[in-house]
Amino acid sequence: MGVSEALCRQLARILGGKEQHEDNQCTIMVKRNLNARILGRPYDTEHEIVIQSLKNGKTLNTGEITLLQREVQFFVLRAVRLGLRVTAVHNHWLFDKPRLMYVHVESVQNPIRFARNLASILRSLK
Repeated sequence: MGVSEALCRQLARILGGKEQHEDNQCTIMVKRNLNARILGRPYDTEHEIVIQSLKNGKTLNTGEITLLQREVQFFVLRAVRLGLRVTAVHNHWLFDKPRLMYVHVESVQNPIRFARNLASILRSLK
């Protein structure tokens, strides 16, 4: 069973992002202004959160979160404390300034709870 458009909009509001609903899947992009540059050129940064596979009130929730290197430890500790699995920490680029890191999280839980927990961590990064 899929995620409805109404639920997708609600999750996007909680996370402060822009939703795209397609094939019963909800993708939410949350802009993050880190004034990043790659090879000296401006680079837009954002978080990508995907909500899908609704069953018994729970969804598969995944996210790729864009962080500054110095934020990784704080984010990972908070995410684990709130019940999210951290499944990867890596960079994408070699010549980025500041150094951008990408943390992957996942859970199977109520999507509203997931969005509220993730939003609380993201707000504390600002």
